Amino acid sequence: MKFTDGFWLKRAGLTVLHPAQLHDSSIEGDTLTAFATAKRVQTRSDTLDAPIITIRCEAPAPDVIRVTIGHFLGGVAKGPNFALNREEHEVSVSDSALTSGALTAQFRGGEEWGLDFLADGKRLTGSGWKGMGIVDTQDGAQFVHEQLDLGVGEAVYGLGERFGPFVKNGQSIDIWNEDGGTSSEQAYKNVPFYFTNQGYGVLVDHPGKVSFEVASEMVSRTQFSVAGQTLSYLVIYGPTPADVLRKYTALTGRPALPPAWSFGLWLTTSFTTPYDEETVNQFVDGMAQRDLPLSVFHFDTFWMREFHWCDLEWDPRIFPDPPGMLKRLSDRGLRTCLWINPYIAQRSSMFAEGLANDYLVRKANGDVWQWDRWQAGMALVDFTNPAAREWYAGKLRALVDMGVDAFKSDFGERIPTDVVWHDGSDPERMHNYYTQIYNQVVFDVLRDARGEGEAVLFARSATVGGQQFPVHWGGDNSATYESMAESLRGGLSLMSSGFGFWSHDIGGFEGRPDPAVFKRWIAFGLLSSHSRLHGNHSYRVPWLFDEESVEVLRKFTHLKYRLMPYLLGAAREAHLTGLPVMRPMIVGFPADPAVTHLDRQYLLGGDLLVAPVLSEAGEVTYYVPAGRWTRFANEEIVEGPAWVTETHGFDSAPLLVRPGAVLAIGNRTDRPDYDHADGVTLRLYEPAEGSTTVYVGTSTFTVTRDGTAIRVERDGPALPWRVEVVGGASGDLAAGDAVWVTD
Repeated sequence: MKFTDGFWLKRAGLTVLHPAQLHDSSIEGDTLTAFATAKRVQTRSDTLDAPIITIRCEAPAPDVIRVTIGHFLGGVAKGPNFALNREEHEVSVSDSALTSGALTAQFRGGEEWGLDFLADGKRLTGSGWKGMGIVDTQDGAQFVHEQLDLGVGEAVYGLGERFGPFVKNGQSIDIWNEDGGTSSEQAYKNVPFYFTNQGYGVLVDHPGKVSFEVASEMVSRTQFSVAGQTLSYLVIYGPTPADVLRKYTALTGRPALPPAWSFGLWLTTSFTTPYDEETVNQFVDGMAQRDLPLSVFHFDTFWMREFHWCDLEWDPRIFPDPPGMLKRLSDRGLRTCLWINPYIAQRSSMFAEGLANDYLVRKANGDVWQWDRWQAGMALVDFTNPAAREWYAGKLRALVDMGVDAFKSDFGERIPTDVVWHDGSDPERMHNYYTQIYNQVVFDVLRDARGEGEAVLFARSATVGGQQFPVHWGGDNSATYESMAESLRGGLSLMSSGFGFWSHDIGGFEGRPDPAVFKRWIAFGLLSSHSRLHGNHSYRVPWLFDEESVEVLRKFTHLKYRLMPYLLGAAREAHLTGLPVMRPMIVGFPADPAVTHLDRQYLLGGDLLVAPVLSEAGEVTYYVPAGRWTRFANEEIVEGPAWVTETHGFDSAPLLVRPGAVLAIGNRTDRPDYDHADGVTLRLYEPAEGSTTVYVGTSTFTVTRDGTAIRVERDGPALPWRVEVVGGASGDLAAGDAVWVTD
């Protein structure tokens, strides 16, 4: 939301208070509260009709400072609220400054008002002249805004899943979950958190609508605003983007570790296609006959009866024996997933149950909230009601007991604001937050039934903290190269917002991709953390496109399964530290100015560079950072820093290994969930001086280079394994030199 008319004026109809002078401050425990007058006070008479703006600073964790700006403080506190973790640590407080770890919030006194954020003596950002504002509109609405300075060359990343430009500078962004597809400014997963390439991040602690003006109103500032009389935000010091993400996810929660089988190939029935068990078997048989190893089969929408969504009951006309069918699929080594959502059609038996037991969201007059969009007469489960949560969870548990392994928790964005919630939550704050409760209910059912490490969702909507319940996919894209690129931008933006795992519909959801688009998307999809073939009106089995599609899918599926020891290591890192499996280049190389705007390539884990091919002709241009990188396919050296342009067939894509990497390569291509330490090969690329530790299953490998000698030690079960030194010469060391393997 914009409040100004150019640099000097306010928009018509607005009255705005700004801090003009620090009047005094108080210290209470580890909290510093500053009181700023909205006009300069020089005499006692100046204190009359002089509003005060209260700014409170506290530190929930090292290198993190919360700032709360308030005008009238007598309002009733409203939920819901983000669940943020706290960490006990030492905080230093004075009359004008608060320090947490290396980060300091410093108020300016005297004639010049300001709040500066300093780290190790360097100013990161701050709120200066007219940065903070208390806004009243002529129609009685109130807002609070803050503006934090942006330096020369400073770039902003994150704010959830966004399909437009990866760098957010120049954009107006509302944090408001919407079902808008991937070709619009709307997003399914909105997160009021960003970081910059100058060493810090900012989380606005408000679950409702937050409006961002990122160098789009005041071009040298990032502005954020919320409705009401208070605004709270947290500044998080890095100093690197990776450090910021670690500290942000320590506050908001880190991803659960998905099971190994979930990293395999998922095949779905597609959205509105006709299917039954015979159709399913034809697809499964066809994949097996072509050596296309499936991991998960997903039943979309029409596993339930039309007009009955979402009653969580199989359509008996099409699936007369669901338990038997699920067992038959399980006996073939397949996991199964079911599509669900929290919307209850009026014709559904669950509607009558929910109505009778007050499990559905109601309007102020007591009527159940309903509309005909999506499903006839649909209502919404009120997950703020513990009894409703248990009711919905019980329906899911019955399906898990039947043999279902995962749920695609679709939707969760179309949440009304003209309603009354069971627990009294504020409707505006619940709009975005609803998805957090919804996905947690579903995730908890799977975790409780299957155990830690076995629960996985395929979720579409999310907010702050949603990363705890992986996996999320990018939503409704289209079968075009442009949509492939916008999907990647959305994924990189989401993973700049604390999310560790991400997927997308291979081939595009809307429309039937031509074979070239489908084949290019296969490589991108199998070089993502999770990989799913899915569409809307048409099936996505490869032989319906051409035989080359079969060969391409086989090649990249086999490649991913061989990479599973490495990918699970990256997944473990995401789980423990919050660093995403698919990393924007700015996260991996923050000191390299060439990576600032890169959004058509990424790091898969810390050591693989991937550049999806986004054209039928196969021409792709990508950037290689400094060092001797090695092509994974043929061990050719690419010397960086350099821009590379090359042409790829459908069966290849740029995949480079970082110098110094220790890559764990598995020995199976038929499934993702095998004993990854059994027969593993450790490939050492330009081994660096010193030690590197790699975790593979229950084994730990330590690679140490001392001059021209390399020693590899393993702690774990006695299983066959081997070491390869690849990537050419490095000083006196060449491939094959002095490698000792000790058990």
